[in-house]
Amino acid sequence: MHRIVHPTIAVCALFVCAPLLAQDNYEIQVYGSDTVERGATMVELHSNYTPDGLPLDEHRAHETLEITHGFTPWFETGFYVFTAAGSGWDFVGSHVRPRVRVPAEWNWPVGVSLSAEFGYARSKFAEDQWSWELRPIIDKEMGRWYVSFNPAFENRFAFAPAVNVKYDVTPKVAGGVEYYGGGGSQQLFPSVDLNLSPDWEFNAGVGFGLNHSTDRLILKMILGRRFGR
Repeated sequence: MHRIVHPTIAVCALFVCAPLLAQDNYEIQVYGSDTVERGATMVELHSNYTPDGLPLDEHRAHETLEITHGFTPWFETGFYVFTAAGSGWDFVGSHVRPRVRVPAEWNWPVGVSLSAEFGYARSKFAEDQWSWELRPIIDKEMGRWYVSFNPAFENRFAFAPAVNVKYDVTPKVAGGVEYYGGGGSQQLFPSVDLNLSPDWEFNAGVGFGLNHSTDRLILKMILGRRFGR
């Protein structure tokens, strides 16, 4: 017999069972509350390069493949493969990210979703080989303005907030500022989003470290393609 899980029960389950691999410089993104449509698959490539940073990151490129599939109108699961390129090309690790959102028909005044990530990283790249993250997501569109707040909690319940504020300069181009904090680091990314097609996603930004425990300069780009809409 098939059982339908109510969205509220799924949200509570994720709060209880939220075993993530910290994003670090592999996936630099402030999430929106939307999930991938039922039956659709989003494939994204996250490309990041650190020309001026901490010893472990400086002159190192990170390439992350993210594949996310929508299983219901309010539930998706993403899978990540992390790699790093410096003196050579290395497999870093992988993780999985289930996420649920408040269904649109509930007509909440803001978008709300919750993701839980867990995964593995090789010891040469991470202090904790097994790690987790719990990420509530709250966002809102206000005319041409868009705001998203991700008050995430990572290993040992460290608080790692992220914020994205952007403005639609034209129907196809949005400019914004992204903020990332946590673990003593703080970064600010002026960014641009291109909305050229419902099937494509493009985001690029230049990140600046705001303190001595953060990489001083990071370049990032996200290119995504949606299939099966």
